[in-house]
Amino acid sequence: MSLQAIRYDGKQLLIIDQLQLPYLEEYVAIHSAKDGWQAIKDMRVRGAPAIAIVAILSLAVELRTLLDSEKLSTSSQEVTSFITERLHYLVTSRPTAVNLADAARKFEAVVNEHAAKVDSTGPSVLEAYFQEAERMLANDLSDNQSIGAHGSKWILDQALLQGKTIVNVLTHCNTGSLATSGYGTALGVIRSLHSKNALGRAYCTETRPYNQGARLTAFELVHDKIPATLITDSMASALLADPKANVSAIIVGADRVAANGDTANKIGTYALAVLAKYHGVKFLVAAPRTTIDRATKTGAEIIIEERPASEVTTIKGPLQKSAARSLQMETIRVAAPGIDVWNPAFDITPAVLIDGVITEKGVVEKGSDGFFHFDSLFEGASRS
Repeated sequence: MSLQAIRYDGKQLLIIDQLQLPYLEEYVAIHSAKDGWQAIKDMRVRGAPAIAIVAILSLAVELRTLLDSEKLSTSSQEVTSFITERLHYLVTSRPTAVNLADAARKFEAVVNEHAAKVDSTGPSVLEAYFQEAERMLANDLSDNQSIGAHGSKWILDQALLQGKTIVNVLTHCNTGSLATSGYGTALGVIRSLHSKNALGRAYCTETRPYNQGARLTAFELVHDKIPATLITDSMASALLADPKANVSAIIVGADRVAANGDTANKIGTYALAVLAKYHGVKFLVAAPRTTIDRATKTGAEIIIEERPASEVTTIKGPLQKSAARSLQMETIRVAAPGIDVWNPAFDITPAVLIDGVITEKGVVEKGSDGFFHFDSLFEGASRS
């Protein structure tokens, strides 16, 4: 059973503290939008779908508390204004991932639409918000499972053309239960392959400088007993060149996919796409439709978040001899004092290097013009 990184029962929100993983599984309570904003900013929760979910649910628990304590206005317009202000605030926590801004727009539209009804009240607007939040959580999980099924089928179909029934794949950063409501996107594809007994081995990169691959993806793979091997980021080219590794595909997630298919993802993704093209390895982006930003024409328009220099110049972890129940965490400097640091959190992979974008509706391949066209994915779409 995959991890449950987000626990929500309508009144309480708990998230697993990803800063403590893989050394300690500790859940922290989120009581308000302010708590949610801070957890996202500090990267206690990360991964584009999870960021959006935690933001929306953090406001949900704050609203529930205010409702139960009768500290919220009964006016539908005042409640709507309060929710809108909080949603705009939450969007400022991290700028690159489109899912959060997309979710905020959808929830703002939901409450505005409900508030416009003749019989609307403050409590009825809140109820509309709560119901939409529950729907969002359920939809994300089912979408991830669909992404896994579509992605694994596409990879196996391609492998069969080469006479393979078992595949080895490489993934970058963390795209599993810790980055979503559960199951995962790129890691969901790996889980699906494993469930079909079609996965030989999954390789995961360490993902410097924040080590999400070494800390989080490796943790999930071990947790689920999926055969896996950790490599440093600089080993990827040697791995792809090794006939014994026999890597069939590289599968990554996305924080934002532009209208033409250019993709923003964790720093290092672009380099892997270049390597994949040279070695003839399929390169796939796994992302729900909420990550596709049709308003952004190309990757050149995507804002790239820059993170603190300390993430590059220091590393954090427990002392080797610490007892399991009393971890002594230490931060150690690994770079020369005074050196300048450039620490972009993401890079842009051009669409030309991507073979397919795996969504909950299927795998989209490039058109004859060499670019992706996503409009058909959204035809008749009514679900938030």
